[in-house]
Amino acid sequence: MTAIPTETIALSGLEDEVEILVDRWGVPHIYAKSEAGAFFAQGFNAGRDRLWQIDMWRKRGLGLTAGDLGPAYVDRDRASRLLLYRGDMAAEWACYGADAKAWTTAFVAGINAYVDLVAREPDRLPVEFRLLGTKPQKWQPEDVVRCRTHARVRNLDSEVLRTDIIARFGLDADRLHKKIQPEWTVKVPEGLEPHVIPPEVMKAYLLATEPNAVGTAEPAEPLDIGSADSFGSNNWTLAPSRTNTGRAIMASDPHRVHELPSLRYMAHLVAPGLDVIGAGEASVPGVSLGHNDRIAFSLTIHPSDQEDLYVYELDPADPDLYRYGEGWERMTTVAEEIPVRGGAAVATDLKFTRHGPVLHVDRAANRAYAIRTVWMGPGTAAYLASLGYIKAKNWQEYVAALEGWGAPSTNHLVADVDGNIGWAVAAMVPKRPNWDGLMPVPGDGRYEWAGLTHSSGLPRSYNPAGGWLGTANQMNLPPDYDYKTLKTGFEWPNDGRYVRLAELLEAKSEWSVADTQGMQIDCGSIPARRLCRLLAGLSTKDTAAAKGLKLLAGWDHDVGADSGPAALFEVWFSKHLIPGVLNRLGPAGLTPMVTVPDSALVVDLLEKADPGFGADAAAARDALLLETLAGAWVETTKRLGADPAGWAWGQIHQGRFRHPLSRLAPAKLKAKLDVGPAPKGGSNLTINNNGYRTSDFEVVSGVSWRMVVDVGNWDASWVINSPGQSGDPASPHYRDLFPIWARDGYVPMVYSRAAVEAAAEQRIRLVPAAN
Repeated sequence: MTAIPTETIALSGLEDEVEILVDRWGVPHIYAKSEAGAFFAQGFNAGRDRLWQIDMWRKRGLGLTAGDLGPAYVDRDRASRLLLYRGDMAAEWACYGADAKAWTTAFVAGINAYVDLVAREPDRLPVEFRLLGTKPQKWQPEDVVRCRTHARVRNLDSEVLRTDIIARFGLDADRLHKKIQPEWTVKVPEGLEPHVIPPEVMKAYLLATEPNAVGTAEPAEPLDIGSADSFGSNNWTLAPSRTNTGRAIMASDPHRVHELPSLRYMAHLVAPGLDVIGAGEASVPGVSLGHNDRIAFSLTIHPSDQEDLYVYELDPADPDLYRYGEGWERMTTVAEEIPVRGGAAVATDLKFTRHGPVLHVDRAANRAYAIRTVWMGPGTAAYLASLGYIKAKNWQEYVAALEGWGAPSTNHLVADVDGNIGWAVAAMVPKRPNWDGLMPVPGDGRYEWAGLTHSSGLPRSYNPAGGWLGTANQMNLPPDYDYKTLKTGFEWPNDGRYVRLAELLEAKSEWSVADTQGMQIDCGSIPARRLCRLLAGLSTKDTAAAKGLKLLAGWDHDVGADSGPAALFEVWFSKHLIPGVLNRLGPAGLTPMVTVPDSALVVDLLEKADPGFGADAAAARDALLLETLAGAWVETTKRLGADPAGWAWGQIHQGRFRHPLSRLAPAKLKAKLDVGPAPKGGSNLTINNNGYRTSDFEVVSGVSWRMVVDVGNWDASWVINSPGQSGDPASPHYRDLFPIWARDGYVPMVYSRAAVEAAAEQRIRLVPAAN
């Protein structure tokens, strides 16, 4: 056997030698003599592959970007500092498991060891630092947990929009904003005067939380995605009774906004008592999705409501005083300085009420706005509670660890080598005894949280009779769940992905790993099926609309990359039909406010021929369908040519990964930084989730990492990341997975030592430095 290239690196702070075998797909397999050594090496390797990415993760989270990027980023830093965890650190660490602090400390020590190595060997410095003229900084273990905003909780933006709509157009207009589930009636909270919330409120929140914080100093425009359903995930697991392997099968497919380097990073950690592989984020120790030697696990977002906007009356003579109860309370002021590149540090005062950070003070209206969020309490660092379950051996140990899971709110699926499968929701959800969380509330003491509901009080299922469990962010509260008391949330994405998932799983009694892979890349669209039924039987003298009817009449509703009907449908649905419905049913001025419309609501309104269409609602509805279809035909013709025989969805629906600094790079470097394009099928409403901007149909969200696990036969499992494991444009693993991802392919997720050795292309020996 040919010896693989080996590099030996001596590091201070390392107690025993650690071996890292990097496989041909860039996945590091870390073999250590202790858990501390494994996590140290994970941190070191994260620095080796993703140093600029994790350095900016830390700086963004702590409010330190202006030190690298200049004075334009001061507002971002101030906003980030408002949402830092500032509570008791002992309580914080305790939520994540007995080993969390020690493991995180070792992980951070590994990152710092790589930072020191770069200082000694400047040729290792990533190109982004060279482009910006900056340097990486050292970490503290607390940095990992105090940064809260790298995975959103919800639903502040919806509260703000709902209040704005009601203030401008009345309560009835809100029915066009968001479908409410389960059945519930929206009411204005007592004491709240509906008014247009100052834009500074959401600006501050978005500055702290939006994903592309480095690309622009200002909040980005709404992602211009056709609906609010683009940020979700799929997972399902099949019991042995439903597979041809005699083992459970697990499918995991988390969706997020595409980033470069990839948001997900894979690693395999092996030490006595620990043998876990999967994906997490490069800046967080451990993995969140994957498997150990006994169980496989995955997660999706369960959209619980974990934050509230509070509105305060201020003392006109002293705006730091806000009304509470029968008197006034003073805001707490925290004075901080924000370092600024090329200038003096900027002094800033951060204001806090008893409920949380003040996002904005409106002196003219004598109001202040603060957010109360689970982030302010212990246990809500994004995904860090996964440290509590990566050594779990069974369902019982796994769900015990979920009791400390705070955020984001998630559906967890578990499958073990004994054939058991389970689903559990994990989150810390506020108990709101006298309101529903759908609108802001006065901060005068009438609306207070009465504690938090933890995972044990949220839905779960174990070994269901049907032999499968699955989630796709759909409304999945069981019929007997007391949602009127335990108001976990009323706003859910379109359930089209789950409906398709369920019908496929129910249609086939026996599943293989290959079948499961095929299902992950399924592009069948439930909304397309429902809307095309409405078109069936319609006729028109309008030439463009008639051509559209003819093309869609024989379509199988598969949104494949090579499909011409799919191109027409997506242009019609996202750019013409959805805004057309809102324009027809809503008051003038509503449509521009609903920047991310609820596609499920729109389809419901059309199917039911909503009375708002007029006296003959069905006829008016049909006229709108034809009118908007004609407009879509004209637009598609302009984009793809006059002959529909040559149309293909993938001609305009293309996947790219754009580096946040490519805009600053010279052309030659820009070509190395950006990856793509490649044609992609699917949409935000198909299992193969590829959400797009409606302005140009570029894929900007959805699938970047996915996994299929043959539970127990670990080496027969499959995975894909995109565009690659490495964040270094000079590395062969920067973009090597992109072509495979683009064609909906997979690579092996090797696990056994023998399989890892067979796939290894590089060995890194980390050894303790001589004193």
